[in-house]
Amino acid sequence: MYVSVGGHKAFFSTGSGQHAAENESVLFIHGAGFDHTVWTLPARYFARQGRNVIAVDLPGRGLSGGEALTSIEAMADWLGLLLDELDIRQASIVGHSMGSLVALNYAAKYPGRVRNLALLGTSTPMPVSDPLLDAARANQHQAIDMANTWSHSSFAHQGGNENPGLTLTLSGQRLLERAGPGVYFADLNACNDFIDGEILATQVKAETLVILGLEDRMTRASAGRSVAAAISNTRVVELDACGHSMLSEQPNAVLDALATLV
Repeated sequence: MYVSVGGHKAFFSTGSGQHAAENESVLFIHGAGFDHTVWTLPARYFARQGRNVIAVDLPGRGLSGGEALTSIEAMADWLGLLLDELDIRQASIVGHSMGSLVALNYAAKYPGRVRNLALLGTSTPMPVSDPLLDAARANQHQAIDMANTWSHSSFAHQGGNENPGLTLTLSGQRLLERAGPGVYFADLNACNDFIDGEILATQVKAETLVILGLEDRMTRASAGRSVAAAISNTRVVELDACGHSMLSEQPNAVLDALATLV
């Protein structure tokens, strides 16, 4: 579905559901270089549970127009404009990786608009290594190769997909390859520059779920636990044998955890 935000088209998936004013809403925010398609399973599930689903493409990503926003704060403010356009005053906010930083920023800045919060594969700060940033800045495929390798668990590197003939790592690679020039760098740099997360976490009032992969090499589980400890009303779910790409590695476990909150 398309709406206009700031003079540019903004796309979000409804999970094939229908929006209704009386339904509770859930907003899904993708990670760096990705788009709404990473949320296909939870989007469809919650749409069938009668939720208004907004699995968004951030500006300049996926099917949304405009320039790629370059800061976590700007992305959070853009989400506020999107929800205003949809006349949604309050929603559950779910974010993965970079999306978790956007969700955290939004929850701290707009507490009255957040029913509850889910942070997947999170860390604050979320530093990005110089080799990865440099490769992304130059639009080199090496950036995708590095991130895709570090994002998956050892099991995923052996195949890991329940569907015969498909590999999790190649699926992740294809998703990142769809990002436009400069988008992946803009996203990674926004994560690297975000320095206020530890303070913002203490300001979050909403009930929060933190989901961690115990083999996550992009945002290590210990860092995610620190985020959880800073939020007053938090529950942590840890996924064994799971890396940063938890939405593809353990989609059902992630959905089971989200279903207890959202």
